[in-house]
Amino acid sequence: MKTSYLFVYGTLLDQLENNMSVFLRANSKIIGKGYFYGKVYKISWYPGAILSNLNTDKVYGTLVQLNTPENALPILDDYEGFVPNNPNNSLFLRKQIGVYLNDIVYKAWVYIYNKPVNEENRIFSGNFLKQ
Repeated sequence: MKTSYLFVYGTLLDQLENNMSVFLRANSKIIGKGYFYGKVYKISWYPGAILSNLNTDKVYGTLVQLNTPENALPILDDYEGFVPNNPNNSLFLRKQIGVYLNDIVYKAWVYIYNKPVNEENRIFSGNFLKQ
């Protein structure tokens, strides 16, 4: 079964005010703050994260539970530039990964950046809001 959890670390964060963060707040329940193992980069006005095998590389954000994933995910996919039937040309990929919240691991959807990154643009704090 597909998960109804989504982990957000950028423009979809509940602390930000934009059309899509408002949409997400209206269509989900906040579970709490957490992280996944990865690196986050400033791409433009938005961030992009890639996965990492190092437990020192963490991307911080918020775990939400979508009210109706079958309705919300296609809208979020479009916003994130993820085309399910054309992943090679997608800006982001939506992947299910382990997300850590306190001592619990949740299986959650995360949008992972699908283009090359520049190490000079890495956000070393792991937190898009604390660049």
